[in-house]
Amino acid sequence: MTAIGSIRESKIVRRKLMWGLIFISPWLIGLIGFTAYPIGASLAYSLTDYAIMSPPKWVGLENYVEMLTDDDLFSKSLSNTVIFALLSVPTSIAVAFGLALMLNQRVMGKAVFRTIIFVPTLVPSVALAIMWLWLFNPQFGVVNGMLWELFGINGPGWLTDEDWSKPTLLLMSLWTVGYGVVIFLAGLQDIPQSLYEAADIDGAGVAQKTRHVTIPLLTPVIFFQLVISIIAIFQIFTAPHVMTGGSGQPAKSLLFYVMYLYRQAFVYMKMGHASGMAWLLFLIILACTLVIFRTSGWVHYSGGERGTTTKT
Repeated sequence: MTAIGSIRESKIVRRKLMWGLIFISPWLIGLIGFTAYPIGASLAYSLTDYAIMSPPKWVGLENYVEMLTDDDLFSKSLSNTVIFALLSVPTSIAVAFGLALMLNQRVMGKAVFRTIIFVPTLVPSVALAIMWLWLFNPQFGVVNGMLWELFGINGPGWLTDEDWSKPTLLLMSLWTVGYGVVIFLAGLQDIPQSLYEAADIDGAGVAQKTRHVTIPLLTPVIFFQLVISIIAIFQIFTAPHVMTGGSGQPAKSLLFYVMYLYRQAFVYMKMGHASGMAWLLFLIILACTLVIFRTSGWVHYSGGERGTTTKT
């Protein structure tokens, strides 16, 4: 009886396993066909000279060497991306934090203001880029028109002057800061009010409570926002591509990394070079993320735990 029962149990397990595999097979097929295979193929193509119309030719690390030593536009696109990340990430986090603090106060119409701030994040990136092109047009744009009517100032070429192009794109990126505001609001509402009451008893002012209570308890949220923002900013594409027609002008100041990757793949048809750029981007983002995690000792988690730091 024991042997028969064991056989029956084994059959039941196999039947459950079979049905489980059947149910997850669409996901497995998608994972293999649309994720695993393209990743493996791109790694293989990055080691070849592949131009779509001709078969791949093995060149080893030549694509990577060319990118790092003999491609000025690669260096320009990477430096543009790094500079914009240094401008955009801290600014967007600071603005989102400030707006969240204001919206967390007891004011009338708080729900309406939250909705107004979040709605722009729902606008498609292409539509948003076209709207900002219209607003900042140097000839008939609304912004320059208002500057002239109100102050008699001839506005700059927001998107035609390399000194103004990145700040203009930064302003546009702040338009969609609503997602970060919602995340910060969730973190603020999770802070126990008893801590603020204790701070009031000690005579702490608003600035002291923000510095010694709010910010330390929000460091996990700030850490999350930092990681997500860096990953997103290194992949910026849609807005600058639409606003410059893919050229990255003026003076290539808006030519970002993924835009140049796209041009290598679908304009120059250099799939091997583009695949190498994609893998290099992966390594850059991975390195940035690891550095952030390894230096996260400033993050305070509930229960007194702190993030990890590299020990020397």
